[in-house]
Amino acid sequence: MHPCGNDSAAQIALDTSVGNDETYMRLALDLARRGRGRTSPNPMVGAVVVRDGRIVGRGFHERAGGPHAEVVALREAGEAARGATLYVSLEPCCHTGRTGPCTEAILEAGVARVVAAMKDPNPLVAGRGLERLRRAGLEVAVGVLEKEAARLNEAFCKYITTRLPFVVMKVAMTLDGKIATRTGASRWITGPEARAYVHVLRDTCDAVLVGIGTVLADDPALTVRLPEGGRDPVRVVLDSRARLPETARVLTGGSPAPTIVAVTGSAPAGRVRRLEEAGAQVVVLPEQDGRVSLPALLEELGRREITSVLVEGGATVHAAALAAGVVDKVVWFVAPRIFGGREAPGPVGGPGVTDPAAALAVEDVEVTRYGPDICIEGYVRGRLPV
Repeated sequence: MHPCGNDSAAQIALDTSVGNDETYMRLALDLARRGRGRTSPNPMVGAVVVRDGRIVGRGFHERAGGPHAEVVALREAGEAARGATLYVSLEPCCHTGRTGPCTEAILEAGVARVVAAMKDPNPLVAGRGLERLRRAGLEVAVGVLEKEAARLNEAFCKYITTRLPFVVMKVAMTLDGKIATRTGASRWITGPEARAYVHVLRDTCDAVLVGIGTVLADDPALTVRLPEGGRDPVRVVLDSRARLPETARVLTGGSPAPTIVAVTGSAPAGRVRRLEEAGAQVVVLPEQDGRVSLPALLEELGRREITSVLVEGGATVHAAALAAGVVDKVVWFVAPRIFGGREAPGPVGGPGVTDPAAALAVEDVEVTRYGPDICIEGYVRGRLPV
């Protein structure tokens, strides 16, 4: 069995055939994806060593603090790495962090050519790794499948350049734009396939954020429930007045993931103390329009090396996040169901725009089917009016 997975003989034969740079880089990206949700605050990286048209080494970064993809692949290649080409989905590092610099391992292995999908946006690297290899006499190329590589590590790219997490807003609504009935009932709008994908999102994001209204109405555990298990994200509750019950499942569910409760200075000291005694990590943040300042919260989460946040709020939280301009991406489920009702809530509250031309744009849209439900994913540019 290959150390990076259980490959069939047919797959090995396919992977080790002669191919061009894009073919090998695509394999490096596939390897990188195996680290999804486990490498933060590091990027996902995959590497492939090719000599004389055959793959002699493969590796990916499994977890922060573990060996980098290049090192894993070079170890597998051994002496076959001499004179070989190394394909890597991100520029090799040239500094000492949790591990040593990959550039030196590459030089020691005797690699002749390095192909990187993209430069590392980390200011500590930012082209210096590739330049180190060029100065040592290696042939270096960069930009092969660059767009795919940047999309794969979009959370890392934002975090490492701004120290702010990448924010994904998840919405589930009916065909007529409702997130609950007029009585507040919302289970379930989408089918099991869509709900399973939400658990994949939780598994791959560092944190999941909800408002106190959602907790009081639904008492969610905000854990990952996938057939193969998963990693629970940090739970973050927006709770300006510290109303979270000590019996809430985000505190009593037995998850190893911490729960952060974001309050303002107006939260009663006694309530804050009781939440801390119940196991919550309470952070006091500035107030904005009577609520916790979302930009201040994201700065705090960035200081904690949380690189990605999944927002699973109601209409009020969604509106606040879009008005604050902190949402990078939306994952918007539309179920073929109709609730009706003038009083049934929609997915985004607040005043909204008055002119259709001022609508917030969602770009680079991708549409996927999950069972009967449609999922629209895209990137947000700008913000809604307050």
